[in-house]
Amino acid sequence: MDAAEFRKRGKEMVDYVADYLEKIDKRQVFPDVEPGYLRPLIADCAPQDPESFEDIFKDIEKIIMPGVTHWHSPYFFAYFPAASSFPALLADMLCGGIGCVGFSWAASPACTELETVMLDWLGKMISLPQEFLAGKDGQGGGVIQGSASEATLISLLAARTKTIRRVQSEKPELTEAEIMGRLVAYASDQAHSSVERAALIGAVKIKNIPSDDTFSVCGSALKKVLDEDKAAGLIPFFFCATLGTTPCCSFDKLLELGPICNKENIWMHIDAAYAGSAFICPEFRHLLNGVEFADSFNFNPHKWLLVNFDCSAMWVKKRSDLIGAFKLEPLYLQHHHQESGLVTDYRHWQIPLGRRFRSLKLWFVLRMYGVRGLQEHIRKHVRLSHQFEHLVLQDERFEICAEVVLGLVCFRMKGSNELNEALLKSINEAKKIHLVPCHLREKFVLRFAICSRTVESTHIKFAWQHISQLATDLLKTWEQNHHQQ
Repeated sequence: MDAAEFRKRGKEMVDYVADYLEKIDKRQVFPDVEPGYLRPLIADCAPQDPESFEDIFKDIEKIIMPGVTHWHSPYFFAYFPAASSFPALLADMLCGGIGCVGFSWAASPACTELETVMLDWLGKMISLPQEFLAGKDGQGGGVIQGSASEATLISLLAARTKTIRRVQSEKPELTEAEIMGRLVAYASDQAHSSVERAALIGAVKIKNIPSDDTFSVCGSALKKVLDEDKAAGLIPFFFCATLGTTPCCSFDKLLELGPICNKENIWMHIDAAYAGSAFICPEFRHLLNGVEFADSFNFNPHKWLLVNFDCSAMWVKKRSDLIGAFKLEPLYLQHHHQESGLVTDYRHWQIPLGRRFRSLKLWFVLRMYGVRGLQEHIRKHVRLSHQFEHLVLQDERFEICAEVVLGLVCFRMKGSNELNEALLKSINEAKKIHLVPCHLREKFVLRFAICSRTVESTHIKFAWQHISQLATDLLKTWEQNHHQQ
């Protein structure tokens, strides 16, 4: 393919993507395929000779689309939103076109510098304390990671290194292996599984702190476990607080937890993967109060801020903590500006060496929507979640299982877990909308997340009427089966 054909095909592809997104509501949200559907549809090996773009293009609808779950459909209410917008897609094209691998400042100065400035813009939008911003001479700063899971792992590994060095200086008789064996990380029993996974990769123990009746962790619960562990000779070193938990969007009590972590020399990382985007709205910013006690903080613009995957924003108060844990300087990566003090080499802030020019997406989206446009997007989703909550509450067969704060509604039918499992099965088998469940204590709960950029009030009403009708049908068959038994 030469440049002339690329121009032609590129325009066709832009039209195809625009049509796909414009008419996505006409497609069934969840595919009708069984595992292994794709292999028989394509050749056994790569072709020896080139094929035409026309043939490949035809195969998109024939082979790929039948197996796609349409995350951007207004009938997709599962997981959390996956952000997408036309400015972000255009920026991603440019990112692919430039094709730099921005591991150091010298590898592409614009790639590094735009990221530093965009993370400052974003930090200011959510009123992050000054020490998290890079500014001209700050000690903190932001970096784009691939996902919140990566941000949690990076912060845990940095905390581990920092603690080992501190303990070795206090107790030189202890070996690194002895210290490692006594380290403990902590997170809420509602925290995302990626926190446990980070501890697994970091080869340290992790303990769940029990959450209260609002599914939040409070200071007294953390303190109780810390006191027990310290008495047993363990070394608490890391606590991951969650703002907007995955099951029900609950918020750990930062103002109680932060001072305890600071006093006990425990690194506090805040995972606000989904909820963090809402903090650009003044009415939700109070949910971030206490961030001033944290060592690191992360949220995903690629969830709710119209920037497509991957773009996970992470800030640290002291970038030297990250760089100190991960810095290696082989000759082939060195450059003559690296000691200037003005230069960030992001390879020291992350697990991979290479990185894409992801800040272009933030730059395009923040400029083309403006803070006000993004605030309106968040507020609309929150309004729609309250609309759905209101519909649920009007039906006495159903209950709401957790406070609706942002764009997630946790609900279920009053009755057994089996009944709710059957309801979810009938919803997802009908494939008109898509939902996923969670467990809250002993209850099997349905999660209804407002996800799509194009979702409107009519889609919410449709979803509720559909769920309500399926519930009616289900109760009839359950009652008949009950009488027969």
